[in-house]
Amino acid sequence: MKKIAIVQDWFTTFAGTEKIVRQLLEIFPDATLFSLIDFLPQKDRGFLKGAAIHTSFLQNLPFVQKHYQRYLALMPFAVEQFDLAGYDLVISNCHAVSKGVITGPNQLHISYLHTPIRYAWDMQNEYLNTSGFKGLNSFVARAILHYIRIWDMAAASRPDRLIANSNFIAGRIRKIYRRDSQVIYPPVDTAYYTPSDPRPREDFYLTASRLVPYKRVELIAKAFQSMPEKKLVIIGDGSEARKIQQITGPNITWLGYQPDNMLKSYMQRCKAFIFAAREDFGITPMEAQACGTPVIAYGEGGVRETVPPSTGIHFPEQTVESIQTAIRSFDAHPERFQGTACRENAERFSTKRFRSEFTDYVHSAWDEFEKKANR
Repeated sequence: MKKIAIVQDWFTTFAGTEKIVRQLLEIFPDATLFSLIDFLPQKDRGFLKGAAIHTSFLQNLPFVQKHYQRYLALMPFAVEQFDLAGYDLVISNCHAVSKGVITGPNQLHISYLHTPIRYAWDMQNEYLNTSGFKGLNSFVARAILHYIRIWDMAAASRPDRLIANSNFIAGRIRKIYRRDSQVIYPPVDTAYYTPSDPRPREDFYLTASRLVPYKRVELIAKAFQSMPEKKLVIIGDGSEARKIQQITGPNITWLGYQPDNMLKSYMQRCKAFIFAAREDFGITPMEAQACGTPVIAYGEGGVRETVPPSTGIHFPEQTVESIQTAIRSFDAHPERFQGTACRENAERFSTKRFRSEFTDYVHSAWDEFEKKANR
């Protein structure tokens, strides 16, 4: 492999997909980065180590920094404009459109898929309902998503190989794209997220995530609003922040965005971490477990693979009542969940493991690709 390109959907915040890019750059430090847009804050750019990001024409469109989602209809066209002809290996890190880059027969394209586009496929109605689209806006949004689905099916056939970030996503890939994929779990930074010195846990629960509709943080806040004897700390920021801040109570503390060191501190001290999303994998609950913290999570998606009965509780429905029942169950016997079990479970998903598995997979795929090319 001579030249490698890494294609990201967008750089706007440092979250799960950006953590994958950080590890890919550790494996392939000379790779060139491409992304539809790049508005990553300066404080979060350290992992790039000065690497330039080649962006699309979307970067210069009006209001794109704050409202890039409104340009969804242009994203397929934009990603197809990247000129990747000079690269031997293309790795797309995709939860939206980056898998749709165009490559030639002498290039190997491996796509690491976090999910088929959630809001275009099986989560369309949930997305539209929680986003508040009504009337004509709903009709237009549905028409755009219909077009996205048609394009997405074609785009999913373009990578030579697909990697899924969990068995849950591998199943969605089979269902939607009718393709097989290799599962390589995302990396959890178990070297950074560690338990604190032995001491009693403090009397509060924690949730932390981007505050966007599908994370369902408002359900967690409402659950605690009617359980005033139990304390909740909310860390995160996003489009739902104002809505969630209005769910108040003396037992609910909203801290907004916090740097990693503060997030780790709260994870180390809380009674349990609460997670209400149907997530593809869910790195944040794993970071909590790396801190020795048990997890109370909605029992769908990736958490079924990452939160076993020894490290947490699954609640069956995304409802206030279901969350409250799980919290009361946890409070009845908190001694069931030992910090050592949580830590040992998290270590199964370490960054070292990810780099090893991903490197082996790429080299194996490249060797097979070269053999076929030389026949």
